[in-house]
Amino acid sequence: MRIDVLGVGFDNLTLEEAAQAGAGFVEGDGFHYAVTPNPEFILAARKDPAFRQVLLDADLVLPDGIGVIYSAKLLGRPLKGRAPGIEFAQQLIAWMAKNGKRLFLLGAKPGVAELAAANLKTQYPGLIVCGTHDGYFQEDEPVVEAIRAAAADVVFVCLGAPKQEFWMAKNGPASGAHLMVGLGGSLDVFAGVVDRAPEGFQKLGLEWLYRLMKEPKRFGRMAKLPLVLVYALGSRIGGK
Repeated sequence: MRIDVLGVGFDNLTLEEAAQAGAGFVEGDGFHYAVTPNPEFILAARKDPAFRQVLLDADLVLPDGIGVIYSAKLLGRPLKGRAPGIEFAQQLIAWMAKNGKRLFLLGAKPGVAELAAANLKTQYPGLIVCGTHDGYFQEDEPVVEAIRAAAADVVFVCLGAPKQEFWMAKNGPASGAHLMVGLGGSLDVFAGVVDRAPEGFQKLGLEWLYRLMKEPKRFGRMAKLPLVLVYALGSRIGGK
């Protein structure tokens, strides 16, 4: 069952249930893609109908930001909880390592995906990383062919939103992969290039604050995020 949060439908799953659903897609037939919208996605989708549609068409839509959870509560349609993309990816990787599934890493600056692959294979013994490619490419076809040639089961697509979501929807079926997951800057974290927020910030849903403290230049971007709560409250009052 999906919960509508300001025009974007979210799957009402715990993190564990989401990982199980992801594994099911990998084991099944055909192509599927997963998205992990945060409040920035919701704001962008309100202005861009094509982006909203590509989110709605995803096979798995997971609430990545605490603002999504608060907005759902304000709307009177609470979600079970956050399912951050990077944590979903970690649970999926652990399952893949135990079941011989093949992972392809796409995105970030040159060299980052390779470093992420090395770290992940150390952290998850048995994990098969069948290929990598940076995010600095001009033509889609060679990348799609590389994924197909690598016989990837899962592809982590880290090109930033909305590019990664459009890319998955357009190119996924031709890649031969069973599941693609849009994960933004996760490869930088897996590679150790960027530190994730300390556990205390994560538990309180304050990763955004940690990022802002580390990168004050993000303030202009972050300042817009409370708008989702304003919109949610307005919709609740308006009975929408």
